[in-house]
Amino acid sequence: MDFEHSLPWYHGSPSELTSIRTGSTITQKIELARIFSHKPTIVSVTDDGQIKHNGTTLGYLYVVAEEVRQNDVSPHPQSTMAPGDEWLTKRDLIVQFLNLVEVLPEEQLSSIDLAALQQLIDERRKQERS
Repeated sequence: MDFEHSLPWYHGSPSELTSIRTGSTITQKIELARIFSHKPTIVSVTDDGQIKHNGTTLGYLYVVAEEVRQNDVSPHPQSTMAPGDEWLTKRDLIVQFLNLVEVLPEEQLSSIDLAALQQLIDERRKQERS
């Protein structure tokens, strides 16, 4: 899988950083990095592209401050996002702080949303075992 070499890479974290370690997740979608900065355990993307999550942590948004080459990343093998949205780093990378990001109430999954998602997850796991 290839990526767009002209686009920047982003990383979201609940921590202050100057670099990210090998195995960190990066993306070329700034909104996705912003969401992941809140440390969610569940992220849901609707058919129209709206992202909702259950993260509650104040986030730090970063841009990778050096060139990312094809052999520096690999597609995240367990991603539930669209192909090419999440990548794992194969080496440490320097990042530059962009800004603090607050959790937006309209992005929060409701208890009803969470229950419906958990039911879907349970059904998929049950099908996989069959």
